[in-house]
Amino acid sequence: MKVAKFGGSSLASSQQVKKVVEIIKADPQRRFIVVSAPGKRDSKDTKVTDLLIQLYQTKIAAGDLDPIIQQIFTRYQEIGEAFSVNDDTLTAIQYNLNSFKELPVVDNPHLYDTILASGEDNNAKLIAGILQTQGIAARYINPKELGLLVSDEPGNARILRNAYDLISRWSQSQEVLVIPGFFGYTEAGKICTFSRGGSDITGSIVAAGVKADLYENFTDVDGIYSAHPGYVHQPELIKELTYREMRELAYAGFSVFHDEALMPSYRAHIPVVIKNTNNPTAPGTKIINTRERHEKPVIGIASDEGFTMIYINKYLMNREVGFTRRILTIFEEFGLGYEHMPSGIDDISIVLRANQLTPETEEKLLQAIADEIKPDELRITHDLSMIMVVGEGMRQRVGITAESTAALARKKINLEMINQGSSEVSIMFGIHKEQEKSAIRALYYTFFD
Repeated sequence: MKVAKFGGSSLASSQQVKKVVEIIKADPQRRFIVVSAPGKRDSKDTKVTDLLIQLYQTKIAAGDLDPIIQQIFTRYQEIGEAFSVNDDTLTAIQYNLNSFKELPVVDNPHLYDTILASGEDNNAKLIAGILQTQGIAARYINPKELGLLVSDEPGNARILRNAYDLISRWSQSQEVLVIPGFFGYTEAGKICTFSRGGSDITGSIVAAGVKADLYENFTDVDGIYSAHPGYVHQPELIKELTYREMRELAYAGFSVFHDEALMPSYRAHIPVVIKNTNNPTAPGTKIINTRERHEKPVIGIASDEGFTMIYINKYLMNREVGFTRRILTIFEEFGLGYEHMPSGIDDISIVLRANQLTPETEEKLLQAIADEIKPDELRITHDLSMIMVVGEGMRQRVGITAESTAALARKKINLEMINQGSSEVSIMFGIHKEQEKSAIRALYYTFFD
């Protein structure tokens, strides 16, 4: 039994949907289909989710919703009519979009989520209707009926533990169930969306709930590459990697998979395969719990920009009980989270996402640290990128850190920070943003060429 999730690029047009239909028909084990909202048909197009954001903004501004509702509906209509889908399906989609006119704006914390979730919800109705025209016993199932219960946190919902038992009731369904991704329902019946990459999360949850043998995630690439194809010419395709390796790579910028989406499948020991809708016979990349073979010590190199680092130095810092706690208390008071915190005997660096700071917040934060900690040195560094060298095989290979730093030194790339996790699965380097591509190339050709 398989759960198959199709992303927005796979469902952007009737031509793409035809490929999806053939993929579903080709394997009767694909019994749970999770769908995203229709994506871009070309580089100049606007995906349905972005149109729904415009709809929300127009509603907040008390503008005319009709033109944008028609624009959104036309996307579904063009796909549906190509398959002669039942008129009732398109009518239901149009009714849902028009219903947003009546939703209250004031005292409605779930308004944004309700509007945004309709992209996936309406597409699930449409895909179910299309599959029916192709002779497949399929039906749309709403996440509420499925049992996909989530916490009441708009825009950042988390699955509730009892949801898995509710979802498991559908494991013996004789129909192909088409499920909208990206959102669930609170116990009070309110719609709440997951964070970015939410449809991947839904697919993983459904796979864990029905105890699937495999979770297939269809996108527009053949799999996961060992480095960004935009930075390295024709990088190697990764055939197999572990959940831990994938999480490290996803965190550091690999956009094929949202890192949080892996957790439900990982806990349920369900393998995941990344496959290409446009090349479905390609083997793709398989993500598993453990990997016995480590042909190369490094499996991938990833990078992400948009970091800021605060450096604090104070003599005999290590003798001050509660020193780190006092710093983190200041961060908590400012509502700031941190990403990494490498430290030495007399100094500590705190790396955080730059988008959390405004110039005003930054000034107040540094002043608060200066007043509370009284450091000998306090400085902040902007525009940092984090480079991650990842591989379970690094545990068995001596000298990976030395090889990495030597490769960066040859390209005269200055290291602002270096950090290796205790798991020895990854090494992280903090560098200036403008040197990011050069660093990726230097590391790739050290370990892969």
